[in-house]
Amino acid sequence: MRKFSTSIASLLIALLAAASSTTRASEPPPPEARNIVLVHGAWSDGSSWSEVIPLLQDAGLNVVSVQNPLTSLADDVAATRRALAPLEGGTVLVGHSYAGTVVSEAGDDPRVTGLVYLAARAPDAGEDFVELAKRFPTMPVRAGVVTRDGFSTLREDAFLAYFADGLPAAKAKALFAVQQPVAADLFAGRTSGAAWRNKPSWYAVSTADNTTSPELQRFLARRMGARVVELDSGHLSLLSHPQEIARLILTAAGR
Repeated sequence: MRKFSTSIASLLIALLAAASSTTRASEPPPPEARNIVLVHGAWSDGSSWSEVIPLLQDAGLNVVSVQNPLTSLADDVAATRRALAPLEGGTVLVGHSYAGTVVSEAGDDPRVTGLVYLAARAPDAGEDFVELAKRFPTMPVRAGVVTRDGFSTLREDAFLAYFADGLPAAKAKALFAVQQPVAADLFAGRTSGAAWRNKPSWYAVSTADNTTSPELQRFLARRMGARVVELDSGHLSLLSHPQEIARLILTAAGR
C-alpha cells in the first residue's frame, strides 16, 4: 500500500510539474528592449550597478544608471522619469531595494516594457508599505540606522555586517564611504500607481538577506505574479551575483 501511495504521489508531482512547465512555456516571450534603466536603493548610489553595467553593454544594450537624490519619493521618481525621457524604444526598468517603490511608480511610462525587482519593495497603489513590512521579520540592519538633521545613514558596523555582507571587505568599505544619506521619512512615501499590475515583472529574491526579509520578498513576488529567481545572496546581489542579475535583466529584455 505504501509503495502504491508513493507511486501516486510521484505521479501527481510529475503532473503538477508538467502543468507548470506548460503554463510557463505558453507565456508570450518578453518584448525585445533596447534600453535598460537601473535605479539604486537607499544608502547607495548609481555606482552600485558597476558590476552589472558592463555585462549589459556587452550584450548591445543602452544602459542608464539613475542617481537618486533620496530626498523624497517624488524627487526619486522625477529623476527616473528624466532618465527615461530621452530614450527611444523598449526599456526595462530595474529597481534594487527601496527603488522598487520608484520603479512601481515610474514604470507606467509607455516606453517601459518590463520591470525587474532585486530584493525590492513593490507597493500597491496608495499602500502603507511600512505597515505591510511589519507583518514580516524585522531585519538586523535596522538597529544600525542613525538619524540626524532629518536624514538617516547606516553605522559602519551595520553597513558591513548586514547591508554589504557577502562582499569582499575592501569593496564593502568602499561602498560605505560613498553611502548616500536618505531623508528620514523617505520610506513612508506612497505611490499613486503600481506599474507591476500592468507590466511583465521579474523578481530576484536574496535568500540570505539581512536588510529586507526574504519572506517579504517572496510575498511581494507572488503578489505581483512575477517570474522569480532565488539567489543565495545578501542584500547586494547586484554586486555579489552580477552574472545572474544580468542574465535576469537580459531575459526581461527579450534577449
